[in-house]
Amino acid sequence: MPQIPEKIHELTVGQLSARSGAAVSALHFYESKGLISSRRTIGNQRRYSRDALRRVAFVRAAQRVGIPLATIREALAALPEERTPTREDWARLSETWRSELDERIRQLGRLRDHLTDCIGCGCLSLENCVLSNPDDVVGERMTGSRLMGERRPGA
Repeated sequence: MPQIPEKIHELTVGQLSARSGAAVSALHFYESKGLISSRRTIGNQRRYSRDALRRVAFVRAAQRVGIPLATIREALAALPEERTPTREDWARLSETWRSELDERIRQLGRLRDHLTDCIGCGCLSLENCVLSNPDDVVGERMTGSRLMGERRPGA
């Protein structure tokens, strides 16, 4: 892994990519979503502060456990002065995300357990199908077959 001399306070996008393991395109995407920021040189090249390394690591770790980017952005924006996340920040945020992850794990377990039955029967019944209508969420909102898009006149 390339080392960055301590006297260098800003990184090029290539240096940030090499050190973080994130593709340059991913870094540009993170920047477009407000997860990291850069300044532009006179030649319009991006320069990232060294703390961008920790922010990218934070984003990638949160993504690996399934946290949506919008939730990650909110968490980073909530830090005082949008500073770099610390170990304590990660502990606090991961605790708040734990219940959401536990619920997703429960849902995936139910889907896994019913997957063979559903594919085996082939019905994809809106009333009974765990894949098309998990926990009968459609039945709680309305009656009838509503999973198909509403037809508009002339469509």
